[in-house]
Amino acid sequence: MRALKPFLLLIVLVVAALLWGRHGTEPAPTGGTVAAPQANSVASPSTLPAFLPPEAADILARIARGGPFEHRQDGVVFQNRENRLPAQPEGYYHEYTVDTPGLDYRGARRIITGGTPPQVYYYTDDHYRTFRRFEVTP
Repeated sequence: MRALKPFLLLIVLVVAALLWGRHGTEPAPTGGTVAAPQANSVASPSTLPAFLPPEAADILARIARGGPFEHRQDGVVFQNRENRLPAQPEGYYHEYTVDTPGLDYRGARRIITGGTPPQVYYYTDDHYRTFRRFEVTP
């Protein structure tokens, strides 16, 4: 059994290295434009860029209204630790959960806004590995 432990550790490390290398840092293509949701309405899914899921309309409307948000983490500062978004001062980016139907937890989908009030919008569906920028027009 002693001889097996280093071998198992080596296998775990190799698998971890392979999985770590699966996500690149190549820039995501930019998206489209979405009309800004009115304070008391929800954007129509037909006005969203094709890469945004329909559930993004609700969160965009909530962002425009300033809430309420379903998840306590919504609206917190996004740190941009991996520098996958353009460099900005700390506190510039904020994150919001885009619900995934069928999940009973937050999932991986987020909208990241930049500026207060938001001036830029990014979407990630792989928990911050890649981002797609889109615009919200007034």
